[in-house]
Amino acid sequence: MTEPHISTQNAWVEFPIFDAKSRSLKKAFLGKAGGGINRNESNVVVIEALRDITMSLKMGDRVGLVGHNGAGKSTLLRLLSGIYEPTRGSATVRGRVAPVFDLGVGMDPEISGFENIIIRGLFLGQTRKQMLAKVDEIAEFTELGEYLSMPLRTYSTGMRVRLAMGVVTSIDPEILLLDEGIGAVDAEFLKKARTRLQALVERSGILVFASHSNEFLARLCQTAMWVDHGTIRMTGGIEDVVRAYEGEDAARHVREVLEENERERQA
Repeated sequence: MTEPHISTQNAWVEFPIFDAKSRSLKKAFLGKAGGGINRNESNVVVIEALRDITMSLKMGDRVGLVGHNGAGKSTLLRLLSGIYEPTRGSATVRGRVAPVFDLGVGMDPEISGFENIIIRGLFLGQTRKQMLAKVDEIAEFTELGEYLSMPLRTYSTGMRVRLAMGVVTSIDPEILLLDEGIGAVDAEFLKKARTRLQALVERSGILVFASHSNEFLARLCQTAMWVDHGTIRMTGGIEDVVRAYEGEDAARHVREVLEENERERQA
């Protein structure tokens, strides 16, 4: 069986803006995509969302993406998932990809929680048979009880996150691309979810995780990439990358989490 692999070589992702006079449109798009504004070879104004991205990830790699909002982290995940094709350079992804960019994607507010478990699982590349086998375990994890028989529109935000987390953390991906979306749940459940996330990462062949939580990154990843204005500014150990990006205090917290991880492994 071929092992999962990700490789990009001088990859660019550009979005044309045909109405160059629409400054507000350009600013709005730039804020979401990262990168800069330029003109391509056809003299069309483009947003350079990603520029000259070169990376190679193999089985067992767990990489965290850091960077400010609009730096290009989400665009990079979408390039690796195949949602975006490079406009220059190349991107090769070998393996079954589970893109988790929005915990609510693939869920229908008009059908029950039980039905949404199946639908969301199908969206993540699972079969109906696989999801039916996991329903009871997911239901137990979410602690939603009778609400699982009710339409999703009756759920609070925290309940929706619980349901989505239950489904996402039940799959067995070869390549897991994870964009943060956790937070609207209580602390006790978040601790429970963190344990399942760690188990999910251990089952995955490759993980690429974009997050603003240095603690989550330190718990789930081995290395980090600093994405800045559509480019990879730095790659290295999580502590070193966070120090360059946020300073010594943030790096110290990462070191404490890494030391705690090591103590837990040795216990």
